[in-house]
Amino acid sequence: MLNVTAIMGRLSRDPELRQTTTGKNVASFTIACSRGRKDANGKDLVDWIPVVAWEHTAEFVCKYFEKGSLIAIDGRLQSRTYKDRDGNNRTAIEIVANNANFAGSKSTGGGSNSVPAGNSYNEPTVQYDEIEDEGDLPF
Repeated sequence: MLNVTAIMGRLSRDPELRQTTTGKNVASFTIACSRGRKDANGKDLVDWIPVVAWEHTAEFVCKYFEKGSLIAIDGRLQSRTYKDRDGNNRTAIEIVANNANFAGSKSTGGGSNSVPAGNSYNEPTVQYDEIEDEGDLPF
């Protein structure tokens, strides 16, 4: 099993740092990624990819990136279901960021905040408990 995703694009808005009810930092933001081709009218085709970053990665993104910043993210693709305000079932597909990296200079939309000595934040390796399969896992 492999679930690895890497994208590079520009933030569509400033990321905002929030906290869960248990006090964990989380940031949600959207990255505009060019498809590398144009439509019939000559306009660039763009995908708007939702990203979620947790803890230190969330803090790093919120501190050093802003709307228009060029960012590179690697992580995993995640889908989740929820009920909207009207009680309808919805599915969200997003990237959960493991690492966030600078992909451009300040002059190319790299952000106005001061840049740290390194150019990325790598989430520490997390050890997960083994999942017991009772025959109901979809893989």
